Amino acid sequence: MDKSVLLHLIRSFTPVELREVKKFLLSPFFNQRDDLTAMFEYLAGNGDPEKQSVWRRLHGSAPYNDQKMRLLMSYLHNLLERYIEIKELTADPLNARLHLAKGYRKRRMNESFERVRSSLEKSLARQALRNMYFHDMQYKLEWEAHQLNYIQNPTDVSRLRNLSETSEVIYLSQKLRLICLLTAHHSIYHSGADASREEELIERAEQSNLNALPAIAAYLHCYRMLKFPEEEVHFQKFKALLLEHAGKFSDEEMHGLFILAINYCVRRLNSGGDRYFREAFDLYREGLEKGFLYEEGMLSRFTYHNVVAIGLRLGELDWVRTFIYDNKNRLEKRYRESAFSYNLARLEYKSGNSGSVLELLQKANYRDPLLNLAAKTLLFKTYYNLQEYDLLQSHLDAMRNYIHRKRVIGYHRNNYLNIVRYGEKLMRLNMHDRAAVKAFADDIEREDVLTEKEYFQQVLFEVLPGTKDG
Repeated sequence: MDKSVLLHLIRSFTPVELREVKKFLLSPFFNQRDDLTAMFEYLAGNGDPEKQSVWRRLHGSAPYNDQKMRLLMSYLHNLLERYIEIKELTADPLNARLHLAKGYRKRRMNESFERVRSSLEKSLARQALRNMYFHDMQYKLEWEAHQLNYIQNPTDVSRLRNLSETSEVIYLSQKLRLICLLTAHHSIYHSGADASREEELIERAEQSNLNALPAIAAYLHCYRMLKFPEEEVHFQKFKALLLEHAGKFSDEEMHGLFILAINYCVRRLNSGGDRYFREAFDLYREGLEKGFLYEEGMLSRFTYHNVVAIGLRLGELDWVRTFIYDNKNRLEKRYRESAFSYNLARLEYKSGNSGSVLELLQKANYRDPLLNLAAKTLLFKTYYNLQEYDLLQSHLDAMRNYIHRKRVIGYHRNNYLNIVRYGEKLMRLNMHDRAAVKAFADDIEREDVLTEKEYFQQVLFEVLPGTKDG
């Protein structure tokens, strides 16, 4: 049964959910079959049971019937899906109250409907969100009120005017969000985009009297930031809105908005805008403090690496050390130790603790080829700084073999092969020969694919002042 969707679903439940499901199955309103409850309990408590063992648990010595077994599994799966549906529907109390209002409206219980509607309207106004969800809830509540009001007063169309304006807000906020995501995707992957329709929608949003609403304003400035990256004013306005309206968007939306702002900073960094290191760092720090960069309490290992890299670049060593330790257990378990040891090694390298770097890198198991190569590159720099040239040559040979064996492709392959090649040249370079050092510096400067260009330039700069500046 290891590949069955039923077992896969049961394994997805948390311990709390397993207890909830058992109560759900014991409710005769949803389930009146004891065998389905027994099947669930057995499957939840056994790692990888066979169908025959489940059958014996349910039916004792009765002959195994595969068709009946499949039907039981299907019935149980449908019930578990029903549990998920109800859990999701009731997770939002405002949405649950909306359905209650709808139920009263259908029963023509006008006073009860008005009581729930009025209460829900006040609750909606009090809560912080002012995103598309807020306007969508307003629309649905107003629609229910219109449905009831129309029966009593068919000539009153006042609510329809409100519905029309609210639907415009919903449409614009949804479309603007999608356009921002498409624009960001296009900037990375150069995918096609319908520019004429895009411009038409942006113009419609800009000319609307609704463009000051957070649900529209944030995405308008985000779009301008992404579309016109050289005009920094758009980034600054978007960042200000992001910080000002943080509580007016869901955590999921804020996560996406912060990532868009950070990716913009990365694009500017790639274009030589070094001051965006501080901008990106401030966004990362704010996003972490507010919890927007976590997903279900977990932190992406890529975010973990990036935060450390930028923090080290800015010399925020104490903050980085705290971040590395505080977020270790928020990493996905299979990447936890490797990401932790690598980033701690980067910190120790920056702090000048070469012995700690060697210890951290040599004991870690880096299954990800690119992380493995990044660790090998840090090890190369550490060996060179310690003047362990015999170990360094062996290390570079092993690194080259690893690249060929793993078939690292494209940019990464060329980059790491260049690191090996220039690393070997650096070992053989006569640092007393200014002409040779200058020629090597020129080669480094001309190299297009070399992520460690700054490291090589720094080494040469110590010997030949002015090298780093070309």
